[in-house]
Amino acid sequence: MNLHFLAGLLHIADPTLPIGGYSHSNGLETYVQKRIVNNTKTAKEFVENMLIYNLKYNDGALMKLAYEATQQEDLELIIQLDNECNALKCPKEIRQASQKLGLRLIKIFKRREHFSFMEKYEEVIRKGEVNSHYCIVFGIYTALMKIPLYEALLGFYYTSVAGMITNAVKLVPLGQLDGQDILFDLYSVMEQTAKETMEIDRDLVGICNTSFDIHCMQHERLYSRLYMS
Repeated sequence: MNLHFLAGLLHIADPTLPIGGYSHSNGLETYVQKRIVNNTKTAKEFVENMLIYNLKYNDGALMKLAYEATQQEDLELIIQLDNECNALKCPKEIRQASQKLGLRLIKIFKRREHFSFMEKYEEVIRKGEVNSHYCIVFGIYTALMKIPLYEALLGFYYTSVAGMITNAVKLVPLGQLDGQDILFDLYSVMEQTAKETMEIDRDLVGICNTSFDIHCMQHERLYSRLYMS
């Protein structure tokens, strides 16, 4: 097996990458305060449902499409995908978080990796034509770094799942080993979801997650908050 891409994948998918992801719960804080998520079982259910019913059809699917558009050097399609992502993120906090995470990811990797296609994308960001969403930036960079698509998707889902579990450990709260058990249990789910995303029906991209959106919107008005979203 050729593992020349592994270091880059581990780097870009590192859950501790300093882009600010640790400060966002993506609506989990609302679920915890409402006591919907209150133990290991419900925390696992939340993370698994987010993965297979939300990320797969939204950020994961858009990451895959951005990856393929980058391979074709199709900047116009990247612009369309970024704006589609922006329109799909109804909750303000989630939309703003995605934009900030994307910008910070660019800031980290542009210091070492110089790609003309990414420079063109940055130019349309400066012009206000796109919003630098994290999943789009992740898809662009993994394509430019020649990380295979399946591994890129698995890395994207891993960092998302690991982040949600870390938040659940803090918020519910759970024991650290409980969080690790959830991560172990979701290995096969992440792998299967990555495979399914590679073949996803384009008409299903952006499928609605009403409850998730509502709980994210409610987060803006929680009495007390530890997270920005």
